[in-house]
Amino acid sequence: MTYAIVATAGKQFRVEPGRFYDVDRMNVEPEQTVSLDQVLLVHDGDTIAVGQPLVEGATVEATVMQHLRGRKVIVYKMRPKKKTRKKQGHRQELTRLMINAIHLNGSSAKTAAQPAADEAVAANEVDSEA
Repeated sequence: MTYAIVATAGKQFRVEPGRFYDVDRMNVEPEQTVSLDQVLLVHDGDTIAVGQPLVEGATVEATVMQHLRGRKVIVYKMRPKKKTRKKQGHRQELTRLMINAIHLNGSSAKTAAQPAADEAVAANEVDSEA
C-alpha cells in the first residue's frame, strides 16, 4: 500500500492514490491538475522516505474535483447574568482533491485504477493468443 503525508494550508493529510480528500479552498479551477510538493513522508511498499522536514524530489499529483462548503458549525456565546447571547454559524470553504499519483525521485506509484487496467490488458492478450 502506497501512501504519503502532505502538508497543505497548514494541515497534514495522509493521502493514497485513487482516493479523494477535502482540503481548504484552493484557487484552482475544477478538473485541473495540481501538484503538492510539501511531502513529509512517502511509504511505497517496503521503502519509507522521511523528510527533514520535506522529502526531496517527492510530489503528489492531484486533480481538483469540485469546490464545496463544509458542514455548518454553530458558535454560541453567552455571558451569564447579562442577557447577552450571540449565535453564529460558519461553513468552511473546501476543495475536493482526487489523488492521482505519488512521485518519488521521478518514479510513480501506481494508482488504484491502474492495477485493474493492467490485469484487463493482460487478460485480453492471453485471450488473443489462444
